[in-house]
Amino acid sequence: MKSEPNLILSEIDFKKISALLVLNRSDIFDLLEEELHRAEIVPLEKLPSDVVCMNSLVTFLDLQSDKQTVVELVYPHQVDIEKNKISVLSPIGAALIGLRVQQSIHWPMPNGKEKILKVISVQKVVEV
Repeated sequence: MKSEPNLILSEIDFKKISALLVLNRSDIFDLLEEELHRAEIVPLEKLPSDVVCMNSLVTFLDLQSDKQTVVELVYPHQVDIEKNKISVLSPIGAALIGLRVQQSIHWPMPNGKEKILKVISVQKVVEV
């Protein structure tokens, strides 16, 4: 990858995502695994509020198309495209996890092209 921003993950997210990757293999999963291993791992209570983590509502900008999108980052069993809930194991989800607001990343897509994504805002979702 051209750009390697500093990533931060909570211990809980790191453990859960790592466990998912053990069961699955693909190019995106391999890239995500590389990202996990270079990330700074912190206790959940020390995770900065502007970091994309699991169950975050993330607004990001595709810098090539100038399109802004809002998604909730979830585990695979929680995916709901109609509600913009995307998996951390999807190409976009894998690209966003661990980024902070204003950070951007160059990320390869399954079609062989690359997206440049920039995080605009992050909100933690509280399930009721």
